[in-house]
Amino acid sequence: MGRRSATPSSRESGVHPPVRHARADRAHLIGSLAKVLAGTIAVLVVSSTTVGAFAVYGTLASAGPGIHLSHAGGAAIAAPPIGPIEGEVNLLIAGSDTRTGQAGFQSAAELAGSSGAGNNDVTMLLHISADHSSATVVSFPRDLVSIPLCGKGISNAMFNTTLSRGLSCTVQTVEKMTGLTIPYAGVISFNGVTGMSNAVGGVTVCLATPIKDPYTEPQLDLAAGQQTLVGDTALSFLRSRHGVGDGSDLGRISNQQVFLSALTRKIVSGGVLSNPLTLYKLANSTLANVRLSDTLTNPTTLVSIALALKGLDLSKIVFLQYPTGADPEDPNRVIPLVAPAAALAAALKSDQPISLTGKLGRAAVADPNAVVTATPAPAPSGSATAAPATTPTPSSIALPSTITGQRADQSTCTEGFTNQK
Repeated sequence: MGRRSATPSSRESGVHPPVRHARADRAHLIGSLAKVLAGTIAVLVVSSTTVGAFAVYGTLASAGPGIHLSHAGGAAIAAPPIGPIEGEVNLLIAGSDTRTGQAGFQSAAELAGSSGAGNNDVTMLLHISADHSSATVVSFPRDLVSIPLCGKGISNAMFNTTLSRGLSCTVQTVEKMTGLTIPYAGVISFNGVTGMSNAVGGVTVCLATPIKDPYTEPQLDLAAGQQTLVGDTALSFLRSRHGVGDGSDLGRISNQQVFLSALTRKIVSGGVLSNPLTLYKLANSTLANVRLSDTLTNPTTLVSIALALKGLDLSKIVFLQYPTGADPEDPNRVIPLVAPAAALAAALKSDQPISLTGKLGRAAVADPNAVVTATPAPAPSGSATAAPATTPTPSSIALPSTITGQRADQSTCTEGFTNQK
């Protein structure tokens, strides 16, 4: 099958062309949103429990030194006291495409295409609001080609090359794209996905149509309906590009959001948090495959961040994709949509809850069997049953409709490539 475009057919007017760069096109890219979000949400939610915290302390105690982030001033971040961390949290997780030392190669060409250093074919930023009432997870497409200066001064490269110049370079790039300061980061590798799906007893996802992908290993051939994915099948599902949506990497991101929303729901409300053995397995299987920044190697810090998420309503967790449009010089690359990107950056900096007004991603459709809970009508003003005055909930900021994604509480289904929207 020939390579399909990773972009929509048109882009927002007014986007300035980026500086060009050398193109490196590799087959069977490993990037998986699951490696990122599971490594963030799973560890943070799980470590907020006693058993999960024990696993965090035990695993980090045997880990090596963390990755240093070269922030301006280079000041060390002191570990917080036990309890929820104060203020907002910005944490970046990069999913490395390297399979060096991890097997899974089908040919010498595949091995050669997996750099030992690794590129960040998946990059996600977790933003937890200062009052810990909401969380936003932003996914940055790997094919983005206009990136800010970082590291050695290279600015005309594809976004997914930043990790090859160090995690600090990826962090600095995202800081400049969002205007946020990101003190925490980590890199998660290929091996963690299978263990995490096994640890929770599999993740059940909805498939709107059959999904077939002969390019994954193992190959995918899944029937429509509810499917519980474990082990290598879960990994193939998350890696699939040719089998979902429009066959693009952006479609794959959408497919992964379907999976990860289901995973988050299972962790929070599906019995995982009440099972000590499952908690311990999940924390260990995730942390064993993550290299953290030196600002996260103190177990107290990770547990304190986790406690900031404890009890967070699923409707207040939003997954979204950084807004991009077609690169006029290459249909297999994307460039930022200037106005929506600025609106997203402003919303993140405002630290208010975010609401999506756009569509689901390219591979997602609403679950027709999802249970819809009616919202109670507000009591009339002056009514005897009116609720007493309370601290007002922060109003949400509506993002432009060009930004796609979903909430963690939304039940969605993946649509196969042969049945595109």
